[in-house]
Amino acid sequence: PDGAIAWFPGGLVDPWNHLEAAMGLNCLGERAAAERAFAFLQATQLPDGSWHGQMGNALPIDEKTQAFPRTPSRLPQIRDTNHIAYIATASLHHYLLHKDKTFLRRLWPMVVKAMDFVLAHQSPHGDIRWAAEDAATPEDDSLLSGCASIYKSLASALALSEVLEKTPPFPAHDWRAAYQLLGAALSTKPHRFDRSWESKSHFSMDWYYPILAGAVQGAAARQRLAASWQRFVVEGAGCLCVAHEPWVTLAETAELVLALLRMGERARAETMLGWLHQWRNADGTYYMGRQMRLNQFWPIEQPPWTAGAVILATDAVLEFSPAYMLFTEPLYAPQHPQRADMRRLGK
Repeated sequence: PDGAIAWFPGGLVDPWNHLEAAMGLNCLGERAAAERAFAFLQATQLPDGSWHGQMGNALPIDEKTQAFPRTPSRLPQIRDTNHIAYIATASLHHYLLHKDKTFLRRLWPMVVKAMDFVLAHQSPHGDIRWAAEDAATPEDDSLLSGCASIYKSLASALALSEVLEKTPPFPAHDWRAAYQLLGAALSTKPHRFDRSWESKSHFSMDWYYPILAGAVQGAAARQRLAASWQRFVVEGAGCLCVAHEPWVTLAETAELVLALLRMGERARAETMLGWLHQWRNADGTYYMGRQMRLNQFWPIEQPPWTAGAVILATDAVLEFSPAYMLFTEPLYAPQHPQRADMRRLGK
């Protein structure tokens, strides 16, 4: 009723997964439900522009079988910058669907506060700290996939500023300069990521997210894709979450479909989207993933954000909504930072 979209009924809510599910709803005509999801974030945004990353149940993933009240004060205070920035991408998605500037103006202050919080954590090298410095997250480090997602969100925020004819710099940061600096870090400074822990390069997201976000393009994207295709892709099934486990995860597979489209690999994207249908349940839900060696779904969750990712990938391939190009076309061009693609944005 409060607009929150949890991993399971009454359970954990985090801003990124909440928004992924909301975009799926919005794609399929559930505008009122999607706008309740935005209202939930407006009601829970902290004064500094951030959100708690774990609102609700904090049980280990394989124990999340029952609902608990949302009580953020009892949970570790993890404020993931990637999660916080995603409000800009979801807001752009809403605008592309409905071309409603009045609603966008209502969202804009929330977007500005969120992006300024995130950019306060950008280093002089361009990378962005993965989480605010709280007791549960003392590591001063950056994640490649998280920064790539922020790069996409920052591009979305800049596109929104064009729609509303807002002129950077905004209250605290020059978003254009931050965007350029972050893009340079993603493409030329691999040493800035995973500095204080074992490299996360065994996660497939680190492989395809720079392509999906538009930070790596052209020949470099094709080379990156080819270099790890055999490592992460199970032909006929989907994309592995991590290279060393036989666990195909459906959200990662859907995102890889989007990355393929972003680099012009439509035939492969359509084929991979087709693989997802075998994992669809009779009631329309999708489990989080499939353990290929044991030939069973694991864990037992059927998260709405996984369904949201599948919906967004399907829209990108079939082009059934006005927002189908959100992840596959550059709606903000870095080579012309003062202009978004105004035709695509409906201006």
